[in-house]
Amino acid sequence: MDEKVKTARLSIISNACLITMKLIVGIITGSVSILSEAIHSTMDLIAAIISFFSVKISSKPADAEHPYGHGKFENVSGVIEALLIFAASIWIIVEAIKKIVSGGEVSSSSLGFFVMFFSAAINFLVSKRLYKVAKKNDSIALEADALHLKTDVYTSLGVGVGLFLIWITKLHFLDPVIALIVALFILKEALCLLKKAFNPLVDVKLSDKEISIVKDCISKYSSGYCNFHKLRTRKSGNKRYVDVHLVFPEDMHIKDAHKLCDDIENEMSHSLQNTEVMIHLESCDDKCTSCRLADTTKCKNR
Repeated sequence: MDEKVKTARLSIISNACLITMKLIVGIITGSVSILSEAIHSTMDLIAAIISFFSVKISSKPADAEHPYGHGKFENVSGVIEALLIFAASIWIIVEAIKKIVSGGEVSSSSLGFFVMFFSAAINFLVSKRLYKVAKKNDSIALEADALHLKTDVYTSLGVGVGLFLIWITKLHFLDPVIALIVALFILKEALCLLKKAFNPLVDVKLSDKEISIVKDCISKYSSGYCNFHKLRTRKSGNKRYVDVHLVFPEDMHIKDAHKLCDDIENEMSHSLQNTEVMIHLESCDDKCTSCRLADTTKCKNR
């Protein structure tokens, strides 16, 4: 089974177990912060399920209906996960405000902070595994899932510390206040994830660092062509796409030009994983003032 699919399944199992534990303890203690964490973990579970199916689909090869592959299914997954996080945070804010207005005490807070610390430890281990596989496979879906769990680590620790303070100080108003802080943290997470997942859906260019690598790969073979222009880049899932126009001397044999294009494509594929390159060949237009080969014997108009 694909490594990405196995890792996504691990996230589903861990989230399901933690949700059950948090809901039971949240109901027993009456803690809105624990219940908010249970809702957060429920969103994580839904996100993990979406991630599981998206990585399965995105791994499929290109077909007649999807000639550029299925990579963007991971980006769609990331957008959905971000929207789910927004929904969870709004629910937490509403419930926290209700509890601030109505009051109420948290019972058995000692049990609550033990559960939160245990949850943080489990999520830390699972998120570490998710990040490792996401980085290795350049998977936005797994990275989104890992980001969820990483946030859950911080929020669980925050809730745990709050419940510990309640246990010591008996200041029960801290419970909904902590829940509000958790919600704001989740909102920030959702904004970052939404931006990262949505950008490839509208064909935003590769990062400046990646574009610099692309240009370096092309420039490495500058002795064989006149110039290049119309460089365009985009990303779909873990696949990168590069389009560029290369200008060659008028008298250059098509076989030689094609060989140089192959060399550039191979260079780029080694420098940037999962990169497909489309090179459009153009003939020199005799404007040698800007031609790389104007001062060499390779340009017949020198």
